[in-house]
Amino acid sequence: MIKIGMMIGDRYEILEKIGTGGMSDVYKAKDHKLNRFVAVKVLKQEFSENANFVSKFRVEAQAAAGLMHPNIVNVYDVGEEGGIYYIVMELVEGITLKKYIEKKARLSVKEAISIAIQVSMGIEAAHNNHIIHRDIKPQNIIISKEGKVKVTDFGIAKAATSNTITSNVMGSVHYTSPEQARGGYSDEKSDIYSLGITMFEMLTGRVPFNGETTVAIAIKHIQEELPSPRDYVPEIPVSVEQIVYKCCQKSPDRRYQSMAELIVDLKQSLINPDEDFVKVIDPDEEASTRMITDRDMVRIKRQSDQRDSMDEAMRLRKKNERYYEEEEEEEDDDWEDDEDDEDYDPKMEKITTILAVVAALLVGCIVLFLVGRGLGVFEFGTVAKEDGETQEESEEQVEMIRVVGMNVDEAKRSLLELGLTPEIKYESNSAYDAGTVLRASVQDGLMIDKGTVIVMTVAEAVDGVQVPSVAGKSQSEATSILEKEGFVVNVTESFDASVENGYVISQSPEADTTAPEGSSITIRVSQGADDNKVRVPDLVGMSEMDATVNLTESGLAVGNVTETEHEDAALTGMVCYQSYSVGSYVDKGTPIDLKISTGPSGVTYRYSEEISAPTEDPEYRGGMTVNVTVTTSDGTQLLSTQTTSFPVAANYTGIKAPTGVITYTFTVEREAATTTDPATGEAVNSGAASEEKTVKREITFTQE
Repeated sequence: MIKIGMMIGDRYEILEKIGTGGMSDVYKAKDHKLNRFVAVKVLKQEFSENANFVSKFRVEAQAAAGLMHPNIVNVYDVGEEGGIYYIVMELVEGITLKKYIEKKARLSVKEAISIAIQVSMGIEAAHNNHIIHRDIKPQNIIISKEGKVKVTDFGIAKAATSNTITSNVMGSVHYTSPEQARGGYSDEKSDIYSLGITMFEMLTGRVPFNGETTVAIAIKHIQEELPSPRDYVPEIPVSVEQIVYKCCQKSPDRRYQSMAELIVDLKQSLINPDEDFVKVIDPDEEASTRMITDRDMVRIKRQSDQRDSMDEAMRLRKKNERYYEEEEEEEDDDWEDDEDDEDYDPKMEKITTILAVVAALLVGCIVLFLVGRGLGVFEFGTVAKEDGETQEESEEQVEMIRVVGMNVDEAKRSLLELGLTPEIKYESNSAYDAGTVLRASVQDGLMIDKGTVIVMTVAEAVDGVQVPSVAGKSQSEATSILEKEGFVVNVTESFDASVENGYVISQSPEADTTAPEGSSITIRVSQGADDNKVRVPDLVGMSEMDATVNLTESGLAVGNVTETEHEDAALTGMVCYQSYSVGSYVDKGTPIDLKISTGPSGVTYRYSEEISAPTEDPEYRGGMTVNVTVTTSDGTQLLSTQTTSFPVAANYTGIKAPTGVITYTFTVEREAATTTDPATGEAVNSGAASEEKTVKREITFTQE
């Protein structure tokens, strides 16, 4: 039995119940080993006692734990303790797609397609790992507060279906594929069918098949044609309607054969929504019985005549060979006459066939090229975007920010985050504080290429230090020289075939200029020629899981992950440090060390005050019995007492939260009274009554 506050697996503290389903209950928990919040899904008792189901559940859940994708609720751990079987998953703060649809009645076409693309990408990642969901439905799709769409419950569905769990446990039959409804074999295309039904519901706000019993609904999935979503929402584009139709074909062979195919059409529908480009291919069409057309009859007759001509020619040839010696001249004349009379020419027929095949191949290649170019498969000099726009393959552009008036270090960080290269020149100017940016070489608001050098002129202190020259020196030697002069060294990296890898290309401020002691000097270090290098992404502020996914997608590896204290409370539980600076270039597969923040170090507060009476409520009277509690913003209760007199003394130290709330609870007794109804003039008697009242007062603690 799960209880709030208990510890599972010596690391997961159960905090609260956040959901329940047919097979399991879901709890919010804290992972004390990695200092993060997780979701713990605990199997219900009736399934925990089924050894066959538990065995399949563990195998499938462990397989799902190998999935890592931004559109999948990742599985962290699987375990058992005291007969309690559980899986630990990523905690996603948000609502299910089912509740989102109910809240909005139905979704716009663009929103529905955007969600479908993200769901498809998550399912595609699972299919690529040979994992089939088997229970795709809006209840198993979560939309986070940040707008990310994630699919959950991978692996559980397969364990359940393979153990003949009934439909009331497995979830709604409204989304099941015909082959699943028959109890037959299901594969990746079953997930495509269920996603098609989910898209139908997003677009129309209702499911296509309904009935009084699950059996009745299952029969409709098997026998009835899917209604058109445009019957309910006429403004749905034809391409979107056809995508839903193709997903929900009764025969798996007529559906999309992979999620990759579906994603291509979904993206194309965002670009050309009114274009009918979706093609449903019937594999049985070539073998079906059909009426013979007039064109077919002409072709058959021509082929028959050609065969007859060939037979006659062969017969005449044998006859002529038999009488060749006696009638040589007559035979030659007859053969020439026969050739003139014949319609069939084998050599010409062969040439015609070859030309027809070549022409067909050329037409096919042209069609494939035009379709591929329209879909963004063939790109020449441009890069296709999802919104249909294109941009040249030249460097990506960013908007120049305003740096004038900023502190030089802050300006440099901002420019580096944009992918620009800051350089600094100092100028004596007594009107501004030392380190203030006076002007920049590029006007703010302009669109410029990433990597552009931005020269900032900065006010220098009167007692500045001369900057030594480090260009051409190794990174370690340059750092040592600059630090010896009292400067802080920032390193940026770029490719330069003319400068040896690891040596300084340039520096900012330049050599022999004056800079304030303790200011930052940026050195640009060569990475050699651009061959198979990877740009390091910005991971600070991400969860450990998101950072891992980001590094993997960038072709990099996760190095050592450690925990550390960090002064920014907003980064608690997030990456607060990465071992390579953002924008630097490293070899593919380079491990990046990460540090996860455990929160500010040793910041505590105290509360030494006298708590006054709840005079905010006019019905409060002195002498009333009042329950007084003091609770911090992180849920810690400091005081819980009952009193009839105020003030109440409070003296607490070592508080970890900066704010809290005082809660007063008291009862107001009202005596019986007689009043006159102004409408009728009749006397109205009200009996004695009591009412419990609550007053809350926010408080701020003092930092120790």
